[in-house]
Amino acid sequence: MFKQAYIKWVLSISILFLGIADATAQSATVKGVITDEKTGETLPYVNIVIPGTTMGTTSDVDGKYAMTLTAPNFRIRFTYVGYESVERTIPQGTNQVQNIKMRVDASMLKEITVKGRAKYRNRDNPAVQLIRQVIANKDKNQMANYDFVEYEQYEKMSFALSNLSDKFKDRKVFKNYQFLFNDQDSAAIGGKNMLPAYMEEKLSQVYFRKSPYTKKQWVKANRRAEFDSKFVDNDGLSAYFNRLYEDINIYKNDVSIATNLLLSPIANTAPTFYKFFIRDTVKTQEPWLIELGFVPRNKTDMLFEGRLFITLDGNYAVQNAYLTVNKDINLNFMRDLEARLEFEKSTDGRYHLSKTTLGMEFALGDKGAGLYGQRTVNFKNYEINKEQADSLYRGPAQQIVFNPLERKGENYWAQVRHMPLDRSEKNIYRNVDTLQTIPSFRRTMDITTLFLAGYKSFGKVEIGPVNTFYSFNPVEGLRLRFGGRTTTELSKRVFFETYAAYGFKDEKWKYFLSGTYSLNNKSVYHFPLHYIRASYQRDTKIPGQDLQFVQEDNFLLSFKRGDNNRWLYNDVYKLEYVREFQNRFSYKLGFTQWAQSPAGILRYEAVKPIGDVVNIERLRNTEVNVELRYAPGEQFYQGKLYRTPIINKFPIFTLRYNAGLKGVLDGQTSYHNFNANITKRVYLSQFGFVDLTGEGGYIVGKNIPFPLLTIHRANQTYAYQLNSYNLMNFLEFVSDHYAGLDVQYYMNGFLFNKVPLLKKLKLREVFSFKGLVGGLRDENNPANGASVFHFPVDQDGKPISYTLSREPYIEGSVGVANIFKLLRVDLVKRFTYLDNPNISEWGIRARFRLDF
Repeated sequence: MFKQAYIKWVLSISILFLGIADATAQSATVKGVITDEKTGETLPYVNIVIPGTTMGTTSDVDGKYAMTLTAPNFRIRFTYVGYESVERTIPQGTNQVQNIKMRVDASMLKEITVKGRAKYRNRDNPAVQLIRQVIANKDKNQMANYDFVEYEQYEKMSFALSNLSDKFKDRKVFKNYQFLFNDQDSAAIGGKNMLPAYMEEKLSQVYFRKSPYTKKQWVKANRRAEFDSKFVDNDGLSAYFNRLYEDINIYKNDVSIATNLLLSPIANTAPTFYKFFIRDTVKTQEPWLIELGFVPRNKTDMLFEGRLFITLDGNYAVQNAYLTVNKDINLNFMRDLEARLEFEKSTDGRYHLSKTTLGMEFALGDKGAGLYGQRTVNFKNYEINKEQADSLYRGPAQQIVFNPLERKGENYWAQVRHMPLDRSEKNIYRNVDTLQTIPSFRRTMDITTLFLAGYKSFGKVEIGPVNTFYSFNPVEGLRLRFGGRTTTELSKRVFFETYAAYGFKDEKWKYFLSGTYSLNNKSVYHFPLHYIRASYQRDTKIPGQDLQFVQEDNFLLSFKRGDNNRWLYNDVYKLEYVREFQNRFSYKLGFTQWAQSPAGILRYEAVKPIGDVVNIERLRNTEVNVELRYAPGEQFYQGKLYRTPIINKFPIFTLRYNAGLKGVLDGQTSYHNFNANITKRVYLSQFGFVDLTGEGGYIVGKNIPFPLLTIHRANQTYAYQLNSYNLMNFLEFVSDHYAGLDVQYYMNGFLFNKVPLLKKLKLREVFSFKGLVGGLRDENNPANGASVFHFPVDQDGKPISYTLSREPYIEGSVGVANIFKLLRVDLVKRFTYLDNPNISEWGIRARFRLDF
């Protein structure tokens, strides 16, 4: 009996393998391109099905398709609205190319009012007629159509290292980290091996009021996987992720994707930039739906492609949407994108947004590891036209109503989540906590922080920034510097910072010491700031150079063009009080006592009434300082040295006032210095964006020496500096009143994408304009008899500093950005004051700019 059973088992296995072999032998892969028979135009999104089954696929945006057939299904059908269907029989076991030519269905021409399928056009196109109906009905299908709306919103965001190979996963260095890896369908975005790295959930109640327009989000609970604050600014990280994955409102003309604006397929101008195709009619539900496909007219423009499902109930509302982008789109590091929007019909017959999902994968190349993030937002419990008290809408747009110190656990979230977590998301919170207990991971984070932020932590103190340890300049020669500061491990209230530097040419020590007391028991690098700081600094400085987001003794700024030997030795005592508020309004009050001595070949020479020239070795000055700043909607990442702004559409206003106090602590000059600055990014959809900066200043007072006037920011390095005039020499222009405009226009490749040779390189064009008008009143102008310092001169006694009274200073540039995805190179031209000595009319400047 055993022998018979064994033979039966062997026969069964043999039959099974023979069946598999036979099935393998009886399979076929077919691929090809589908085109219009008459015009040769490729047809996107053609439906391809196996008759009698639900199996099939669709052609892509270029009309290409591919599918594998297995026995007994070797017949396929191609269908497309407005065309006759085509069927093909594919020989078994033969892989082949089947290019399909489809013929316009003459019987449908009258019904869909199309005269033929020549080159795509909008006129008499039923798909375009339909999308124009959707556009015409946009207003009534948006939330703003109601006086009041409220709903509960749940959102979750997760990030993971993606598409990791088995070889990568099995490396020895990951021996202790295998618990982190999750398996995923290799065909899905992210690949088959995922390494979860971040997770955040938020539950809110949202209230909308039409008049006055207000949208208020009350956050009821928030939970995220947090990293050690020594390495990561968790609030900044959350803000950055939310900026990349903003809310998707398809009814707006522009949709924000990875800090760029892409034209919505139902924008008012959408028929100009998109091609639309009716793909199918869905009759399985009420009301019927039209499936509408859309693609960009130019594949490399900042546009979507995908499908819309439009209701045929007279509302022409979007019931469902699928959005993606072409692989050729000029978005840095983005390897894949999928967005889905779902709408539900309410009792009043309108459609309300019920769920959005946005998944994006970022990577350096088309293959290999990447970073995959997904944000899902769910909406429920809509209340329409329920009026609420005015007090509910006051304050910032987002307000927290829970205690941040109260940690709500998994039991709470399991009850309030609108949807369960995915398998890959369930363990992220625990895994991130576990990860930070592994010594090798902490060492890796420590090294990464040193490389990116410039500081090395030793617990209670940290050393840095390392990029200032070595530099050189004409006055100091070789300069070595070493410094550091305390951390919250020493105290959450008191912070100290210091450095010492030595110049081997001037053989002088420079140093800095500050002490800060936090008034809100938070780090002085953590929003919102509220502290008092006292500091003393003895160091060198280039007159008029106040750089942002960079240290002045940064090694890379040591390389300069032209004459660069007019410096200052400064002794600065400063007392500051800083206060920030949640609504992004802040103010700074300060008191400064400043003594400066000329260095290098710079001289302070005072003109006396009798005509004698007296050499001044030191200028003493005492000031009170006030700064007001308002940045509504501001987002930033707080690094260890600077806040890195996450630029959005909101403007930033800054007003400064400095008053010189003559006779106070040896102050020698009395004046009132007013300065105002406005910056704003203006998005132009697929045409890119413009960064605008307007600035102006006025100094009240007379007989003010030039070091206390406005010395306009010049740039003699080879780096393109946004806040400086890149072909202006140091100390070249001095004013007591001025106004300036800076325009930076990034076209995001809109022109280059039309040039075949350039669009593959994904280069982007950029243009800039900088203009400056101003002047110097006679009472402060040494050339007109003012009792002040002479303007600086060169070695031959010729002037090198001027006023702007003759004409505006103008420079502009054209540049190529996105070189190797991070480099911008500009050809800069100076248009005015070309007769000034030692100036450059043309220049090449480069700037590192990491952006999407």
